[in-house]
Amino acid sequence: MKIKNSYFPLLVIVSALPLIWFRDFTPLNELRYLSIADEALRNGHVFTFTNHGIPYADKPPLFLWLIMAAKSLLGSHQMWILALGSLIPALVIIQTMDNWVKHELTQANRFTAKLMLMSSGLFLGLSLLVRMDMLMCMFIVLALNTFYRMYQDRPGKWDDLLFPIYVFMALFSKGPFGLLIPLLTTLIFLFINNKIKKSGRYWGWKTWLILIILCAIWFSGVVNEGVPGYLNNLLFHQTVDRGIDTFHHKEPFYYYFVSYWYSLAPWSMLILVVLLLSAVKRHIKTDLERFFLTTIAVIFIILSLVSSKIQIYLAPAFPFMIYLTALLLQKFKRNNWLALAVGLPALLFSSSIFVLVYFILFKDENKVLSHTFIVLGAVALSLFALSTLYFLYKRKDLGKAINLLAMGILISIFIASWSLPEVNSYVGYANLSKEIKKVKAEKQISATYFYKLKRADNMDVFLGHTFVVLKKDALLNKKLSPGILVISNKVIDSDQKDRDIVDLLKGKERHIVGNYSVIVL
Repeated sequence: MKIKNSYFPLLVIVSALPLIWFRDFTPLNELRYLSIADEALRNGHVFTFTNHGIPYADKPPLFLWLIMAAKSLLGSHQMWILALGSLIPALVIIQTMDNWVKHELTQANRFTAKLMLMSSGLFLGLSLLVRMDMLMCMFIVLALNTFYRMYQDRPGKWDDLLFPIYVFMALFSKGPFGLLIPLLTTLIFLFINNKIKKSGRYWGWKTWLILIILCAIWFSGVVNEGVPGYLNNLLFHQTVDRGIDTFHHKEPFYYYFVSYWYSLAPWSMLILVVLLLSAVKRHIKTDLERFFLTTIAVIFIILSLVSSKIQIYLAPAFPFMIYLTALLLQKFKRNNWLALAVGLPALLFSSSIFVLVYFILFKDENKVLSHTFIVLGAVALSLFALSTLYFLYKRKDLGKAINLLAMGILISIFIASWSLPEVNSYVGYANLSKEIKKVKAEKQISATYFYKLKRADNMDVFLGHTFVVLKKDALLNKKLSPGILVISNKVIDSDQKDRDIVDLLKGKERHIVGNYSVIVL
C-alpha cells in the first residue's frame, strides 16, 4: 500500500472527519472547558477564568482563547472547529519530526514513522479531543527542533527569536512543563556533549528577556482583572503544590512505566525492544539519536518526580520515542524479537471482532456496541491485523506489516465513527439537553432537576442556568415544584440500593436518552 508522504495529512483528516463532525462533547473535561469559556465571555475576562464562580487557574489562557474565539465567530460551540485545535497541532508535530529526520530516513521509513506516531494510542486520542495537550506538545517540539538547528549551526533567520517564543507558547498552553521540558532537555544534552559552557547561546539574556516580557504581560493582565488570589493560585498552587504533594492526580513514582504500555499501544513493545537492542549493540551514536534519547529520559524523569500524574502528561515524549525507534530500526535486519514486538499486538487486534461480539452478547450495558458501523469497524481492524501477520511472517516485510496495522487503526476509526449520530447519547449531553428542552416545552414546566449526573453543572453550556443539582434527601422530601428530573438509569433500574427513589418515581412518564432518563414530576 504505497501512499505519498505529501498525502499523509489528507489521509489523517479524512480518517478523522466523521468523528470530529458527528461527536458530542464529553462531560468530564470538554464540556467544562466550554462552560469556562462561556463564563469568561459573559464576564468580559481574558486572563482569569472561573467555573461557576469558582476561580479556575488550572490552565493558562491560550486554549480557552481559541474556544472563546470560535464561539464568537460561529455563535455556538462546534466540535469540528474545536477539534482542529488538536488535530492541526498533531499534524504540525508529525511534519516537524519528518523534516527533522529527512536526511536520516528513507521516504518509505519516514511514512512508516508518521503512521506509527499517528496511530499510537494516546497521541491519536489527544489528536481528536478538545484539550490543550497537543497544543503544548507542538510548541515543545518546535522549540526543541529550533534549538537543535542552532546547535548544528544551521539556524534559520529568526530562530534566536522563535526559540523563546515557542517556549513561552508551550508554557502559555498548559503550564510549567512547557518551560521545564525544553530547558532541562537542552541543558542536559549540552552537558552530556561537554558543551554546557555554550548554553548562553540558547538561554542567554535575549531568551530570558523575551520570556520575562511575555510573562509580565500575562501576569499584568491577571492582576488587572482583579480576581483575588488568582495570581498566587496560578504561580504557586498549580505548580509547587501539584509538584510536591498534589491535591489532584496523585500517583506513585513508577506510574509512567505502567501507563507507557497502553499510551503507546500498539507500538510500546516494539519501541522497548528496539531501544534495548540498540543499547546492547551500541547503535545510539549520532547527535540526533542522543538528543531524542535525552528528551525521552528527561521527560520520563521529571514527570515521575512530580507528584501529580496522568498518562496524558507523557505526550511530549511520544514523537521522540516513535522517531528514535524509526531511526534505530533501520539499523537492524529482521529478527524474531522485532517480529514478535509487532506480531503480538497484531494478533490481539485480530481478535477485535470476537471481543466485540462477546461484549454485545454477554454485557447488557454494552448493547450500544452492536451498531452496524461499530461492528464493521471491528471487522476492518481484525482483517488489517490478519494482513499484518501475513506480511510479517509470510512475506517477511516488517515495514509493510507496521503500515498495515497502523492503517487498520485509522480506517477502523473512520468506519466506526459513522455510528456517532446514534451513539452520541452515550457519549455526551447534547441529545439529553434536546430532550429536556422538548419535554419542558410539551409539559409547559420550567423547573429542571439533576440527580447523579457526572459534571451536571457544566450542562449550562446547553441549558443556561435553569436547573438544580439535587442530593438524595432533597429528591425524597417530595416538596419539589413541578418539573422534570434527569437521573441515571442505573438508579432507576436498581433493585436494592436506591429502592426508595425507584418507588418514588414508579409510574411517572419517562423518556430514556442513552444512560439517562428524563422523568416528568
